[in-house]
Amino acid sequence: MADDNIVYIGRKPTMNYVLAVVTQFNAGSDDVIIKARGRSISRAVDVAEIVKNRFVQGAKITDIQISTEQLTGEEGRTANVSSIEIFISK
Repeated sequence: MADDNIVYIGRKPTMNYVLAVVTQFNAGSDDVIIKARGRSISRAVDVAEIVKNRFVQGAKITDIQISTEQLTGEEGRTANVSSIEIFISK
């Protein structure tokens, strides 16, 4: 699994990420991973559903992995941040 078929979800509008996933499929990738942390998780779920239902016919969500990452802030405090990886195949 190469790094170039991973779409990291951030703060941009949802359709920017939908376009990125569709572009990966059009470039020949058979599967794409959507990754997000924290508050971006709901946007990642939206991206996966929009791609699956509207843009890529026959796309399936093959796996979803959730985890918690420990991040250290600038003041030295650690915070637990949830993360998700959504695997989509066509």
